[in-house]
Amino acid sequence: MEEKKIIYSGIQPTGTITIGNYIGAIKNWEAMQQDYNCIYSIVDLHALTVRQTPAEYRSRCTSFFAQLLACGLNPDASIIYFQSHVSAHAELTWILNTLTYIGEAQRMTQFKEKAAKNEDNLNLGLLNYPVLMAADILLYQTSLVPVGADQKQHLELTRDIAIRFNNRYGQTFVIPEAYIPDTKDGAKVYSLQNPTAKMSKTDADENASVSIIDSPEAIARKFKRAVTDSDQFVEYKEGKDGINNLITIMAAITGASINEIVKEYYNTGYARFKSAVGEAVIEKFRPIREKYNELMADKAYLMELAQTGAQKADRLAKRTLAKVYRKIGLVAR
Repeated sequence: MEEKKIIYSGIQPTGTITIGNYIGAIKNWEAMQQDYNCIYSIVDLHALTVRQTPAEYRSRCTSFFAQLLACGLNPDASIIYFQSHVSAHAELTWILNTLTYIGEAQRMTQFKEKAAKNEDNLNLGLLNYPVLMAADILLYQTSLVPVGADQKQHLELTRDIAIRFNNRYGQTFVIPEAYIPDTKDGAKVYSLQNPTAKMSKTDADENASVSIIDSPEAIARKFKRAVTDSDQFVEYKEGKDGINNLITIMAAITGASINEIVKEYYNTGYARFKSAVGEAVIEKFRPIREKYNELMADKAYLMELAQTGAQKADRLAKRTLAKVYRKIGLVAR
């Protein structure tokens, strides 16, 4: 039997998981556990490039870990852990720094964008971010990396660094490929208040995004207030961004096709349709909310799961790191 390929994916603990995150990524992560050896990391070191309030950050990371588990990521089937709990990430980053040229790091589009937005906190972490990402991926001999458009350039740099290391010191790292699902899963979900912009948990308008752990009352209210247009027919067509977004959400949540949804709700009016989408979302995430609350009520058990995940990741990471240290000539510990 062919050995399963390794998939690595990291996610920043930016707060709560929105339904956009769930539909676009997390739902696929859950499904991947059947066909791949999956390693999922909460990349809490990456997030330090932005100033954090320590107590609030610690609480947010804990909550985020519980949300991932509640969404169906299985710690028995996958490795799920905090990046900061595996020291090899930081250690390999330093080694890879010595193989990464300053010009390469400065050319990264995300660095340019973040540098422009963070002039009061233009730290080396912003420049070094892609090298840490390379270390994250290469530590686990990763074959496939699910990446969005904003991370493709970083994956290309990871590949360049890995090839450079292998050419200089001999075959050491697997050269990772981008993972692109064959299915139509992962539809893009837009803001409920500005349906031309991606749904974001950082949106200043609390009605713009829906979290998987929002209360049923909050979900219903947000969908009732969703921006639509002056038409009255529920149909998917150009110029109807708000309704198109709601139809996309309904399709992703229920599994119904766009045509089936349009046929059922075409002449029912926007108010009824918005309420129906809200109800579908409430029911979809009810078991996730219940599991999340159960996990958060037992922090000792939650941290036991985090420790177990970190131990599994650490064993794999140290194996690669020892090989790297030997190849570059460091004295064995």
